[in-house]
Amino acid sequence: MPGGRLTQQERQQIALGLADSLPYAEIARRLDRPTSTITREVMRNGGPTAYRADLAHRATERRARRRKHTPPRGRGVPAQDHGRDDEAVREYEEAFTTLLMQQGLPKMTARVLTCLFIADAGSLTAAELVQRLQVSAASVSKAIAFLEGQGLVRRERDERRRERYSVDDDVWYQSTIASARGTAQVAEIARQGVGVLGRDSLAATRLENIARFSDFISESILRAAEQVREVLYTRPETTLGDTTTRASDRG
Repeated sequence: MPGGRLTQQERQQIALGLADSLPYAEIARRLDRPTSTITREVMRNGGPTAYRADLAHRATERRARRRKHTPPRGRGVPAQDHGRDDEAVREYEEAFTTLLMQQGLPKMTARVLTCLFIADAGSLTAAELVQRLQVSAASVSKAIAFLEGQGLVRRERDERRRERYSVDDDVWYQSTIASARGTAQVAEIARQGVGVLGRDSLAATRLENIARFSDFISESILRAAEQVREVLYTRPETTLGDTTTRASDRG
């Protein structure tokens, strides 16, 4: 399997594969590359609908030049733990950020959220975010305010009375619940229009279909979120087998 950076010819093959609606795994197979390489390449360069081979190649060259002239790691930027490869972490962070941007988040907001997601503690202070992202405190503050408003980040104080911004399972659950409730509000306002526009009108029929669809989606998400939370985040109770084992141990 070839290693190293993708060539311009390989990027052209990726673009052709995307145009033919081939899955990433098939494109990777044809290029004899890992699927993760293709996924990362596409997501960091506009996604499947906006990927352009020439633009992707030039962007990669620019990133390589920037890394070549980047000064040594500063005191405030921690080294990678667990034997992680710096380059691989940077590429993953860029891919994750690009995905969040494609889903509607502003670039700085997406960078902050990604940084919190990949931090082992799941929380960072404003100063730590500034150091990791090499941006201004005002940029971080604005991004945090947006994320907090969306229920994606929780603000708390640590033992040194510093504000910390956290993402964890409960924050993601609460954000999902808030999103489902927003969808339910769409159903409610759409259904109000049915009476205003006249039940027999084409517009009312359209709005009623929107309301039914939104109701179904909202209820399904709420139900699924509760079920998944119960399954994934609830400590398993002691089973009969465990009790029997412990009893036999006590002899």
